[in-house]
Amino acid sequence: MNTSWRHRAAPHVKAVESAGLVLLFAFTVGGVLLTWGLSPRTLALWPGIALSALSCVALLWRRGHPLQVLTVLTAFTMAAGALGYLLTPLLMGPLLVAQYATSVRVSRRATWNSALIVTGCMVGTGLLLPSFHNSVLFAVVNPAAWILLFAALGSYVRVRREYAVARAEHADRRREEEARHRVIQERMRIARELHDVVAHHLTLADAQAATAKHLARTHPDQALGILDKLPETTAAALRELKATVGLLREDTDPADDLAPAPGLDRLPGLVDSCATAGLEVTVTVAGRQRPLTPVLDLTAYRIIQEALTNVTKHAATRTAQLRLAYTPRYLTLTVTNDTAAGRPSAPPGPGSGFGLLTMRERATSAGGTFHAGHRPQGGFQVACTLPLTSHVTSEESPAT
Repeated sequence: MNTSWRHRAAPHVKAVESAGLVLLFAFTVGGVLLTWGLSPRTLALWPGIALSALSCVALLWRRGHPLQVLTVLTAFTMAAGALGYLLTPLLMGPLLVAQYATSVRVSRRATWNSALIVTGCMVGTGLLLPSFHNSVLFAVVNPAAWILLFAALGSYVRVRREYAVARAEHADRRREEEARHRVIQERMRIARELHDVVAHHLTLADAQAATAKHLARTHPDQALGILDKLPETTAAALRELKATVGLLREDTDPADDLAPAPGLDRLPGLVDSCATAGLEVTVTVAGRQRPLTPVLDLTAYRIIQEALTNVTKHAATRTAQLRLAYTPRYLTLTVTNDTAAGRPSAPPGPGSGFGLLTMRERATSAGGTFHAGHRPQGGFQVACTLPLTSHVTSEESPAT
């Protein structure tokens, strides 16, 4: 109901304020008439009514100049007390409204300083000037209690408003932080995709070109065969690069126009492309194959792709072993390359660190584990364990 009345009164602010001041003036005059009728002494009526009217008119400036209006109304109320009128809540109505408006708009310290000063003025007026039936309760305690009550009420409203503003600002900052966090995550995802696409296909293209150059003089037929497959590698790189960059240009989400993300179903094509670059990959599958979610399928494919790319760039031998082990709860991917006889394992190149970091981020984002390093018997191994279900028991934890 309160909210409904506020909406109705919003277009008529001045009319509502004028009606409120007229009603306040009526209550104040009622306080004047009450004291005038019950006082054993003869009181001047019209000065009390005039002071009530001036007090209500002064309230028009309470929003822009709250402390000045409070000072003026304190003087008017003291003048009414000097005329012999009892300082009842009805007579003090304009002063109480001014005290409330001041407490809402000024600081906490200024609120209570002004309230104590006004209270002191009212107490002094009740003690030094004639009171109603010489009653200290009506002349002193009653005005002081009402002033302090309205000061506390105004302070409470001010604190509530400040708290609401602080909550709104905190909510805005939190939304901004969440938006920045989502942008950072999206940038990292796009960076991983671009790195996987560019690094894999360009590495294969570079290996195919180097192999064809090496075989051009001794085995020209094999060199021509490799060169025939080189456009397929570059075309695949351009297709995936175009699809990834195309997502950045779209301001909508046309799901029907997007090609499906690569998964383990493209593993034979990945092995064939590595073969054209001179890398023989042996694939072994252990356990019963289980369907993967699209995110997990893409994660597994990209990790295998990046691991084979690193083998193509840095391995001392031209062979690699890929093992996929399925369990009821986990999929374990292992990519291993041996060291050639009599040759140490080649150290990773400058760009391999980011490839390992990308694979680790992918595995971690899917809730799995990742390990990469040199084997004691020689060679290099990349192992990753991905959970097939969202709930993992403590008895069966992912092991690499």
